[in-house]
Amino acid sequence: MTSQRFAGRTALVTGGGSGLGRAIALAFAAEGAAVAVAGRTPATLAETAAMIRAAGGTAEAIATDTTDAVRTTALVADTVGRLGALDVAVNNAGILRGGRPFADQNPDDWRALLETNVLGTVLAMQAQISHMRAHGGGAIVNVSSNIGAHTRLPGLAGYAASKAAVSALTRAAALDHIRDGVRINAVSPGASDTAMSLRPGEGPTERAARMKEQSPLGRVSSTAEVAAAVLYLASADAASVVGTDLVVDGGASA
Repeated sequence: MTSQRFAGRTALVTGGGSGLGRAIALAFAAEGAAVAVAGRTPATLAETAAMIRAAGGTAEAIATDTTDAVRTTALVADTVGRLGALDVAVNNAGILRGGRPFADQNPDDWRALLETNVLGTVLAMQAQISHMRAHGGGAIVNVSSNIGAHTRLPGLAGYAASKAAVSALTRAAALDHIRDGVRINAVSPGASDTAMSLRPGEGPTERAARMKEQSPLGRVSSTAEVAAAVLYLASADAASVVGTDLVVDGGASA
């Protein structure tokens, strides 16, 4: 029988239309949470919500842009209005740009990475914390990356800087708000079974062969494995875990 750690709770997942975000949203729903899935693409959000409902769960799809402070505040209000509460938030929305050496990465890529990965996380957390501290507390999990604070790869300076910022922001915000009843942590995945981990021209078979050689574990992480780490940090099982950055990367940054 599936655990029901989140029965009667409401979870908000940004970037919930595909990849890790979808896996995380489905995992919360499977453990009893009502889930708001948010992001920029209404069609994929609707697909995630439909998958949750088809499995007997409760879900709402909410289109938003986390780089807009007004819309992040509205996202929290919409989640509470539709589902009655906000107990858990997972800030998963993010982008990957790269492929050029540091000196050659163009300003547009830097702006996009910093706006989506850093500013988007800041604005989302501010809106979520403001609500949670006024309504009995809650848990926030930010999805960072092993590329950043934990390891670096050539051609990904901008992405690494943006995700290192997410890891640092998580720890700083955790210290500021744990006494408000808001518990904040991060998960830093490595390569996982999503399109983001595929190199140009590469398919899953080629990626599997590459990871067999490159990863200490010998494979990418499944999306379910990353989701399990997120759910642990959001659950009462992690009640005394504050400001941690849990790396799930098969040993790549060890």
